[in-house]
Amino acid sequence: MKPLEGIVVLDFSQFLSGPSAALRLADLGARVIKIERPGSGDSCRQLSLHNLMSDGDSLLFHTINRNKESYAANLKDPEDLAKVIKLISHADVIIENFRPGTMDKLGLGYEDVKLMNPKIIYGSVTGYGKTGPWRNKPGQDLLVQSLSGLAYLNGNADQPPVPFALAAADMFTGAHLVQGILACLIRRGRTGVGGLIEVSLLESILDFQFEVLTTHLNDGGQPPVRSSVNNAHAYLGAPYGIYETADGYLALAMGSVIRLSELLNCPALAAYSDPKSWFLQRDEIKRILVEHLLTQPTQGWLDVLEPADYWCADVLTWERLLAHEAFQELDMVQEISRPGSQPIKITRCPIKINGMRPESTKWAPWVGENNAKLEEEFHLVEPTAKGERQV
Repeated sequence: MKPLEGIVVLDFSQFLSGPSAALRLADLGARVIKIERPGSGDSCRQLSLHNLMSDGDSLLFHTINRNKESYAANLKDPEDLAKVIKLISHADVIIENFRPGTMDKLGLGYEDVKLMNPKIIYGSVTGYGKTGPWRNKPGQDLLVQSLSGLAYLNGNADQPPVPFALAAADMFTGAHLVQGILACLIRRGRTGVGGLIEVSLLESILDFQFEVLTTHLNDGGQPPVRSSVNNAHAYLGAPYGIYETADGYLALAMGSVIRLSELLNCPALAAYSDPKSWFLQRDEIKRILVEHLLTQPTQGWLDVLEPADYWCADVLTWERLLAHEAFQELDMVQEISRPGSQPIKITRCPIKINGMRPESTKWAPWVGENNAKLEEEFHLVEPTAKGERQV
């Protein structure tokens, strides 16, 4: 039995942050029902990566909405809204990521829903919080990264701001939302009390920077200084970075420059005996490493460094990673498909419980695929005396 079996989640959210949280709850056993607009559904259905689509929906949508059901409802239509309100009475968790005030206007804000279902756990995602001058700005990942200062940590000193080439703000926010929901589920199990969880993309990406932002807050407000050579962390000294070798690349993490001098047979590094110089003169040290590491292939350096337990790694392409025994051992890829469509490969849930990974090959739903089933199961539409159906 999966830990969250018996928990019903209504997912009103779109795109990535909210749906990623709902996906993780589904992986852990919750029954997740997407509430989507009729016809077009979640806007993520048409947000393609690399123009990849499957059975009319984007590959991204399939990836982040597998193992869910779909209930199509126009929340501005009184009859559809009445059905959704009935569904809310059976729910344990609600997730929404509309702009602030949208759910309140529909009569589905937390205070309204709490009256319908006092034990509800209500998760709300915004871009920048529900108050303040940025409350109505679009909560999009690149925009949030840009406003958060994160882009000034990436790239070399002579480069412009460099964002993460991933939806980092969305994914961290989804993870934080799951943490809050699980905490409230535990509390509700003890006290019977529900709760409101509020997270924002900006707060989550600020929390992601807690190490370096805390340093900035306590070093007199000095700005981050990126290395001019192979920067990998604005606040760490040499040798931290990725270096080209004779046939590829080598990553070097934290470690003694003196020890590295000995292992690599690089006497020039021995001049930097003061550990403080590893940060203050990191570009000088890195330039020495840049020239020296080009003289041998990556595996040659690994054969020296790894037995000495010096923190280092090969820098793999996805092609090499996917072919590696270490990746295959993780069993992180599975196939799913809708009936009658070609299977697609996706990642699995990264969590194991008691040695077992929660698995499900259930496909991402079509818009409204489960309307009839849900209406019957939860009595959202009642028969009239004449045999007609009414809400």
